Amino acid sequence: MHRETHAVERIGWLRAAILGANDGIVSTASLIAGVAAAGAAQESILVTGVAGLVAGAMSMAAGEYVSVSSQGDAEKADIARERHELKTQPDHELEELTQIYEGRGLERGLAAEVARALTAHNALDSHLRDELGLNRAMRARPVQAAAASAASFSVGAALPLLVVLLDTGTSLPWTVSAASLVFLALLGALGAWAGNAPIARAVLRVSFWGAFAMAATIAIGSLFGAAG
Repeated sequence: MHRETHAVERIGWLRAAILGANDGIVSTASLIAGVAAAGAAQESILVTGVAGLVAGAMSMAAGEYVSVSSQGDAEKADIARERHELKTQPDHELEELTQIYEGRGLERGLAAEVARALTAHNALDSHLRDELGLNRAMRARPVQAAAASAASFSVGAALPLLVVLLDTGTSLPWTVSAASLVFLALLGALGAWAGNAPIARAVLRVSFWGAFAMAATIAIGSLFGAAG
C-alpha cells in the first residue's frame, strides 16, 4: 500500500513556523516604520530592527516552548491516568471503548468485538486515540515548536531589515510597509499551500492585519516626530 501524506501531520511545526514568520515580519516592520516615521537616524532604525529581531526570536522560542510543554504535561497526565485505569478497571475501560464505537454507528455486538480486538492489540493507544483524541501527529513537541518559531521569526524579521539597508531616505516607512505586505502575502500563500487551505483567504487575512499594525505604528511615530 502507498503511504498517504496529510496536512495534519505537519500541523505542529507548520503552525509555529507560520506564526513565527508572520510575527517577525509584522513586529519588525512595524518597529522600523514607526521609528522611521518619528524621524530617527538610519543607525537608530537599524539598531531598533536588529534588537527587535533578537528579542522577538528569543521571546517566540520561549513562549512556544513553555506553552507546548504545558500541553505536553497535560497529555502525560492523561496518559498516566488512562494507563492506571486500564490496569485497575479493565472491564470498565472495555465498556467505555465499546460505547465510543457504538456512538460512531456500529451495532452493539460489532462495537464490542472491535473494542476487544483493539484492546488486545494495544489498549492504551486505542483509548488515547478514540477516547482522548490524541495521536502521534498531534502530540506536543516543545523543542521542535520552539526551534521552528525562533528560526522562522528570524527569517521573517530579516526581510524588513533588508529594506532598511536598501532605502535610506524619508520614504522608508512606506517602502518597508509595502515590501512587508508583499512578504506577508507570500507567507500567507505558502502557509495555505503547505496546509492545503484556500490561498486567497489566507493572503487576505494576513495582509489585512499586517497593514493594520503598520498603519498604527506609522501614525504613532508621526505623532511623536511632530511633537519632537
